[in-house]
Parts: sequence; structure tokens; C-alpha cells
Amino acid sequence: MTTFMTRDFLLDTPLARKLFHEHAALQPIFDFHNHLSPKDIAEHRRFHNLTELWLETDHYKWRAMRACGVEERLITGDAAPFEKFRAWAETLPKLVGNALYYWTHLELQRYFGIYELLGPETAEEIWQKTEEMLKEEGFDTVSLLARMKVQVLCTTDDPLDTLEWHKKIREDETIPFKVCPSFRPDKYLMVRQEEVKKVLAADSEDMIRAEDEAIFPEKPAEVSPEVKAAAQLCRKYETDELDLALIRALDHFKKNGCLVSDHGFSEFPYLYDPEFAGRLTLLGRAYQKRNIVMQLHLGPVRNNSAKLLSEYGPDAGGDSVGKTTDPFALSAFFKTLESEDHLPKTILYNLNPSDNMMLSTMAVNYAPKMQFGAAWWFNDMYRGINAQLDELMETGALASSVGMLTDSRSFTSFTRHEYFRRILCRKIGKLVEEGFWPEDEKTLGQIVEDICYRNAARFF
Repeated sequence: MTTFMTRDFLLDTPLARKLFHEHAALQPIFDFHNHLSPKDIAEHRRFHNLTELWLETDHYKWRAMRACGVEERLITGDAAPFEKFRAWAETLPKLVGNALYYWTHLELQRYFGIYELLGPETAEEIWQKTEEMLKEEGFDTVSLLARMKVQVLCTTDDPLDTLEWHKKIREDETIPFKVCPSFRPDKYLMVRQEEVKKVLAADSEDMIRAEDEAIFPEKPAEVSPEVKAAAQLCRKYETDELDLALIRALDHFKKNGCLVSDHGFSEFPYLYDPEFAGRLTLLGRAYQKRNIVMQLHLGPVRNNSAKLLSEYGPDAGGDSVGKTTDPFALSAFFKTLESEDHLPKTILYNLNPSDNMMLSTMAVNYAPKMQFGAAWWFNDMYRGINAQLDELMETGALASSVGMLTDSRSFTSFTRHEYFRRILCRKIGKLVEEGFWPEDEKTLGQIVEDICYRNAARFF
């Protein structure tokens, strides 16, 4: 058994240890943004091995493997499950300072009681031991989530979704936590209403594929997937107006327990795209009226690799950090909604670290309705989490933060909350040790508990 990553991992002051073990670690989890499959939860899916559990959809791990020279066959290709796991085990010791190293070992510890370090020498033993354990009771999706004291989690769902799996989850009395859909209308925001009406004018998708020149005289074959999806949404909700279809879809989500919406923007063209601005403002008003929290994820450049996109599809790990977001465009959007008294509760996330101070100060302009959100995606590593906490302390109010989320597709990713909580307690312990704050465990313990759970429970 290794002495690395023991009970007091990252907790290098007496106060940090007390804050974590007696306050943070005891809190349940309210995970308000992830990409878990509601179908897998509803069906109490079981995993046969760590490749299924860890590597099936985790593009964080895929990127790390590519960075270490692993061939694609062992990442998203047709290699045998153990071959893929062994490739991950060979990659892991190379990830010096990367959060994936700590997350992986926290998952081995918390879910399997395994404290050995994963590497080429231990890969086969850990594979066999976990493979046997996964056959036992307590390792289905519901049990894995319950083990981490998850109370609420919000999945990410397209407005076209029927939400049938969410309905089945609600009807299942053996599931001890809430699973709520999140409204994610990204693909529809840039669609032009006139293009949707052209598609709806066709009698069927066959006519679109047949290149009906009466409807598409210039480029009959070029109907984008987004436009087709928008037309499908309009058909589903019996209208030829995309905006109305989105509102009817939102009502369907609200009826089925939706607490949050979610938007991801590579650009935020609010000041120069009137149709985009009008549609987003319409949705903002609708969120406020329905008490739905609006989440804005700002700044990724998605699907940079055309090869990965064509061979695997989106979410293959071909994404990177984009440019900073225009603060004037954001301000114009928020001003419009606030002037009408329709600004919903909002959380701002940035992928470009240069946006930290802009977004943290922007959020305070509209406090307490607006939050500077958790370190997101490429920022949810040690440096990024510390930077986010520093920004909250220095330009906002750390004590009001709604804390961490997983943003993950893995059912064992909830140790990310523990990683965040350890960093949080470490930082507060250091503040006290260095004389920046009095040693008031009662007040600081309450702040830690609020950040880890209670603030999110109140905000949502």
C-alpha cells in the first residue's frame, strides 16, 4: 500500500484538516452540470470493467493519451478492453501534476478501496481485482452515485428529448436522489427562422434529400443538421415558429423537473446578430418566469480536428480554449433582461482564464442573482481551481459560491468534488496560517459547508 495520497492529501495545516474532515467531507453533493446518461441511471447500468467505466466516453483521458503518443486504436478504436486500459495505465505515470492522476487514484480509493498506484506494473492486478468487484452488488450506476452522497444531479439534454428516462427515474422508488434535465438549446440559437420554414414547407425529409429545387433553388442539398433539428422541434410542438417551439419545449422540461438551462458559446454575437440576440433574450425571459437558472459556458473552440470529428463525432477531445468573451455584449444582454425585471438567476463560466476577473466582477454587478461559476473544463485543475477561488475572494464573495460540479460523462467522476473540497480547505487553512484571517473554525466551517452544498441547494 502506498503512502501517497493518504487521508490528509493536500491538507497541509491543522485547520485545513479540520475543515475538510469535519465539515467539507460530510456534505452531500448537488451536481448542477454534468453529461451523465439518464438512460444508464434509469436502467441501473452495470459496468463489466474499468474500460467501460472510465474510458468509454471520457475525452479528458483520451486527450492525455494522445498527448503521450498513444495510437487512436487504443483510445476510441477497436482495441480490446484490457488493451485500452493498459494504455491508460501506461499513460498515467507520465501525467506529472495533471489532475487526472489524482482523480484516477481517488476513484480507485473511494469506489474500490484500492490504494496502490496505477501503472504498467499494477495494471493487470488492478484490472482483475476491479473486474471481480464490478460483478458484486453496489456497483451499478445508482449505487455508485449514492455512495458519493449525491442528492441532486442535472444532466444535459436537447430540447428535442422526450425525457422518457427522467420520467422512469422519478417513478423508480429505489433511486434515492433527484435527477433533473437541463435545457441545452445551443444548436437552435443560430438557426434562421426563414430556413426552418423552408424545410417545413417540404412534405418530407425525402423531398429535402431529393434536392427539391423549388424550395432550395440555390443550394438544394445544403440543409444543415441544426436546421433539420429545428424543423423537427417545430413539428413536435406543432408550430412553424422556432421561438415558440423552444418555449413549448422548455415548458415540457419544467414539467419534468428542470432546474437549469445551459448554453455553450464559442462566440457571443449579441451585438451584431439580431436574430440570435432576440432568441436568447426570449429564453432569458422565459427562464426568469419559470425560475430556471441560466448557465453560460463561454469560450471553447470545438471540434478543431476534422479527422476526429469525421471518424468519431463531437466530444472526441478535439476542443481547445478560445478567445476572451466580449464584456460589452454580455453587459448588453444582462442590461436588457434586468431593465425588464426578467434577469434570471445566472452562472457564468469561462474557458479562457483571461476572463476570470471580467466575469467575476460582471457577476457582482447583478448579485445575488448572478454567480461566477466553478473552474470549468481545462480550468478544473489545481491551478485553475485556485485561480477561481482567489478571484471569488478578492473581487466577489467566496462564502456565497455555489461550489463545484463534475461536467463529466463518468459515473465515478464525483471524486472531483472531493478534490475541489481539499483545495478549498487547503487555501483557507493557508490564509489563517499566514495571518490573513483569524482562526475562527466555527465561521470558516460554516462557509466551507455552504460552498460545498448548502449554497447550491438554496440557489437552485
